[in-house]
Amino acid sequence: MTYTLAIGDRGYSSWSLRGWLLFDAFGLPVSTRLARLYTDELPTLLKEFFPTRTAPALLFPDGLAIGESLAIAEELASRHPEAGMWPADPKARAVARMLASEMHAGYTAVRNFCPMNLRTSYESCNPPADVLADLDRVQLMWAWARETTGATGDWLCGAYSIADVFFAPLATRIATYNLPVGPEAAAYVAAHLAHPSFRRWRAMGLVDGADQPFYRRDYPQRPWPGPTPLPARAVEGTQTENALCPYSGTPVTHALELDGRRFGFCNAFCRDKTVADPEAWPKFMALYRS
Repeated sequence: MTYTLAIGDRGYSSWSLRGWLLFDAFGLPVSTRLARLYTDELPTLLKEFFPTRTAPALLFPDGLAIGESLAIAEELASRHPEAGMWPADPKARAVARMLASEMHAGYTAVRNFCPMNLRTSYESCNPPADVLADLDRVQLMWAWARETTGATGDWLCGAYSIADVFFAPLATRIATYNLPVGPEAAAYVAAHLAHPSFRRWRAMGLVDGADQPFYRRDYPQRPWPGPTPLPARAVEGTQTENALCPYSGTPVTHALELDGRRFGFCNAFCRDKTVADPEAWPKFMALYRS
């Protein structure tokens, strides 16, 4: 069974990030259809996902389409109980559902002042009082969730769950705008930035289109605070160690260089997403380590 997910720019569409994490982080198959924000592309694409109006939008194999990331999450969890998208423990599951619902509807100050932008990070953004109030609330809720559920690892309610999916874009805002949070919240943000699915999404988001001017800010910049990528670079030619793309299995047309070795891919996007963060891609790393 394969689903089709309509998404906006990976570098900027926070709701699309949630929609995609619901699949990749839980091992569910999905095919994506990407459309640029602030163009006619997205409304044109969404005509195929009637009656949805925003990304993400999900098309089921039987032709039914639904929108709204919380509805998508609940339906996937119902259809795939084996994926463990909600905690199995009733108390932890109730906490996770409250967290996801509050995130779905709240924290508008930080959302509006700090739109998601995975392509840069700033030294400071001088957040106003209402943003600081949102940060106080979210830290309170994260701490409450851990205490109530007895969670001791990286995530809020035990294992990674839908609650963590819903907070992923807020965690990236803290990283992008260097928002002030305490050490426990900072550790939770760091866990999101290091999550394999998030690293794949961000790597694609760095290369899947031009910058969107709406998200540009004049704050001083700093390096991205997540894991430092291996120093790969795009190169010309097709003289590579592998004849077939590690992702598609089709002949090589584009290449990258890493540690003096050259590896090939079937198109520029496959190559460029790997250059952006080689360690995000298990199939490439298996080739690199072979």
